[in-house]
Amino acid sequence: ADYITIFSGEDGKISVDIENNHNFDIEDISMSLELDEIPFTSVGSSEKDIDDIDEDDDDSVSFTLRASTDITPGDYNIPYKVKYTNVDTDERETKEGSFGIRVSAKTEIDFSVETKDAILEKQGRVSLKIVNKGLGEVRFVDVQIFPQAYELLSTEKIYIGNIDSDDSDFASFDVIFKSTDTVLSAKVDYKDFDNNEKSETVNLPFKVYTQEEALELGLIQKSNTLLYLGVVVVLVIVWFGWRTYRKSKKRKQREELKQGR
Repeated sequence: ADYITIFSGEDGKISVDIENNHNFDIEDISMSLELDEIPFTSVGSSEKDIDDIDEDDDDSVSFTLRASTDITPGDYNIPYKVKYTNVDTDERETKEGSFGIRVSAKTEIDFSVETKDAILEKQGRVSLKIVNKGLGEVRFVDVQIFPQAYELLSTEKIYIGNIDSDDSDFASFDVIFKSTDTVLSAKVDYKDFDNNEKSETVNLPFKVYTQEEALELGLIQKSNTLLYLGVVVVLVIVWFGWRTYRKSKKRKQREELKQGR
């Protein structure tokens, strides 16, 4: 059989060659696929017939297989049985075997942007979230960022590694934001389930807030440092004033006592 690749929930047509290597002719040939214990079904009959095949000759039959929707991507063996009649002896004989088929996984990746401390002229962080929505693993994921309206403080390229199906990971970059209107522009390189090299370009706009907007939204708290410093200064002045008053009062009392003598 030709080695074929199909996707979960989809159909694949298989052509199987049957060659008569015996030193006799065979007839009443039937080939059946044994699908009871594997996650495939036959579209149409799983058994096909051939009238006869002469010695050292061959013929072929075709089947259409459908992989189940929840099948795990990978390589599978499809078992089969071939039954035929030996023309010379009129005996019924059976041969068993298997052929290979691969179930591949369609790559489905989603991207989003997340920020931390996204405030104008402040240091913060911008992150690219990569979500693997496909059935197969994506491997050797590498993210390169192209700064726009922000100053990059960390490396421009981050290696993530592998992301399993229904899982996610982040590529995070430390930056200083220079504009309130900017975009996360990046290139994501990876290998899909079939080891093919893939590359995707991502452009995701995100919001950077001014100091005033950040205060209004409660993203940052107004600094009370000057207020606290003013209170401390007032307390120090009061303390020195009170101390000076006390000293002056004691001195006056001492003078009055001397005069009274």
